[in-house]
Amino acid sequence: MSISAKTLPDFVQVLSSKAAVPGGGGAAALVGAVGTALGNMVGSLTTGKKKYADVEADILKLQNEATRLQNELLNLIDKDAEDFEPLSKAYGLPAVTDAEKAEKAKIMEKCLRDACATPFEIMKKCAEAIKLCEEFAAKGSKLAVSDAGVGVIFCKAALQGASLNVYINTKAMTDRAYADNKNRETDALLNEYEACADRVFSSVKDQLKK
Repeated sequence: MSISAKTLPDFVQVLSSKAAVPGGGGAAALVGAVGTALGNMVGSLTTGKKKYADVEADILKLQNEATRLQNELLNLIDKDAEDFEPLSKAYGLPAVTDAEKAEKAKIMEKCLRDACATPFEIMKKCAEAIKLCEEFAAKGSKLAVSDAGVGVIFCKAALQGASLNVYINTKAMTDRAYADNKNRETDALLNEYEACADRVFSSVKDQLKK
């Protein structure tokens, strides 16, 4: 059974164990999927309502995009595990002789790049989801705006969590040019979409407190 197909109690139990996977990346992907689904729920509570007939086409388009993202993020739970397992094994490779050290370094570098790829992809999906939540909050049913707010902060948390899984792997790389470039890309996503999520959350909170 894939990790994403586990029941929630089973997922949480294995997450809390010593098992190498799932870890922070898989958890971030799950949280991102949940946040995206909350935005999607706002859409479901908006369509078919006469009051929102003028934005129905927009909402349906947003829902299609949200459903795609939900599925992609769930798939990334398993992809993150697949990419991390080789790295966890690579750490245990022998490194006594010069030949062994060179071989281990070569394998480690490839595994570190692979282990960075999925968390970075999770970040990109969460960035898309934050923008969707922003639109759901702006155009969706005001009776469900709180769910868009919860969704956007979940997606922000997932974005931030996935970033740490990028940074921990770039930190161990010997190719510093590659690592620094990946860190810059990660920084850019955080800078733009943390701020966007914060704006959406503040807007929702202000609406609810009036």
